[in-house]
Amino acid sequence: MIRDVNIEDRPRERLLRQGAMSLSNQELLAILLRTGTKEESVLVLANRVLSVFERLHHLKHATIEEMVAIKGIGEVKAIQLLAAIELGRRLAQKQSEEKYTIRSPQDAAAYLMPDMTSLSQEHFVTLFLNVKNQIIHKQTIFIGSLNASIVHPREIFREAVKRSAASIICAHNHPSGVPTPSTEDIEVTKRLIEAGYIMGIELIDHVIIGDHQFISLKEKGYF
Repeated sequence: MIRDVNIEDRPRERLLRQGAMSLSNQELLAILLRTGTKEESVLVLANRVLSVFERLHHLKHATIEEMVAIKGIGEVKAIQLLAAIELGRRLAQKQSEEKYTIRSPQDAAAYLMPDMTSLSQEHFVTLFLNVKNQIIHKQTIFIGSLNASIVHPREIFREAVKRSAASIICAHNHPSGVPTPSTEDIEVTKRLIEAGYIMGIELIDHVIIGDHQFISLKEKGYF
């Protein structure tokens, strides 16, 4: 039990003494959970949570149903964890948006992959850029199978005008993990290029995200 751990080695005391960066993922999770159960310490419970999700990265996609299915995690603990995860995600995203400049398809893919590479459904996302190619806004346009009749250029370019964007980058993921462009992908891209030309807002690229890999339709010569 946690009371059997030397007081100086307990997570909260170590955080106070050495700072949060010195703690392991298990210890940070234990602080959020606060208490264990009658059968196991909070450190053991934290370790089991990490084991269920295999790696820390997978926690950000956890649902409350998945959380409460873990023995020792009730609704209150699940809500605390999900709130902390969402707060961290928003903070990281805000910091990235404030500083991130797109200089290449690799830059766009690196920015998008953490959120898109493991999604179970297709998400169509647009990055809105200023004249310095810095991200000023990111928006999910729709969720579902990509179809030229569903992706309306007016929705994307209305937002681009609202944000005073100089250019845009579109991206979507393939849940199969294979980023090879389909006929629909190419057709959607052509429609967006034409609309962008009329609006004076350039489509810089359309990036397809797979399983830790990507394809740039610009690099592949589709436009």
